Order: sequence, then C-alpha cells, then structure tokens
Amino acid sequence: MILFGKAQGQLKAGDKVPPFTLQDQNGQPFDISAVLGKQPLIIYFYPKDETGGCTAEACSFRDSYEQFTSQGAKVIGISGDNVASHKKFAEHHRLPFTLLADEGNKVRKLFGVPKKLFIPGRVTYVVDKQGVITYVFNNLMDGPKHVTEALEALRRISN
Repeated sequence: MILFGKAQGQLKAGDKVPPFTLQDQNGQPFDISAVLGKQPLIIYFYPKDETGGCTAEACSFRDSYEQFTSQGAKVIGISGDNVASHKKFAEHHRLPFTLLADEGNKVRKLFGVPKKLFIPGRVTYVVDKQGVITYVFNNLMDGPKHVTEALEALRRISN
C-alpha cells in the first residue's frame, strides 16, 4: 500500500481528498489519483464485511447504484477487511462497485474517520469533479441513510 500526505483531524467539506493507493476486491491496486478530478466520487468507510449494518448499507448502495452512475459518480467502499473478505462480500451480495482493503486502517486514519468505542466509524464523503469534498455524513447506526444522504448531496453538486 502506498500513502501520501497526512490528514490533520477529520476531513470536512472544502478539503481535497488525499492521494492513496489500496487493493480492490480483485487484488488490483486502485490509485485514487486515477479518478480524482475526473468524476464525482462517493467514498464510504464502513466497519466490517458481512455484519448486519454494513451489509444493509452495501446493499442499499447496490440497489441505488444506477442512480449514482447516471450522475457520473463512482462508488467506493473502504473497510479494514482484506482482499479475500471483500471479494467474498462483493460476490455474496452482488455488489457492483469498488471495495478497497484498508488493512491497518491507514486510509481511515488519513481521512480522520472517528471510532465509537472499539468500532471503526461509518462515514460517507461526497467528492466533486475537482476532488474536493462537498459533503460528509457520519452516522454509525443507520447504514442505508448514508445512501439517501449521498444521493441528495450528489444531486446538489450535479445541478
């Protein structure tokens, strides 16, 4: 894994997305710089594959995937699970978007995603075509609400 930059606290609206590279669910390197500045991004951090809230959230993103892609957005899910776990999770729930393996939670820390007790946080970032974060939604308990919040924020920057 390659990391650049260092975030000071949690990233917020107006901040640029820091460059990073992680492996996707197919074991391929995914360099965020390859898509930054080219299309809107929905980057969501979630605690763990195959848990109730995370599965509900991922399936909500799946069920709304065409609404995101029709606005030109790329959806990216990130957790500390490994590549094999992501591959199994994506296949099991037919997830059509990119899942990135952030083993060691280095990118989670780069973004400043907070923890609740011992549980990694659930935060969604909406990023415009210039690579600037336009909206941040932080809610650990309601995974599917991340999808509706992200869609509303995406519509605001697409108009």
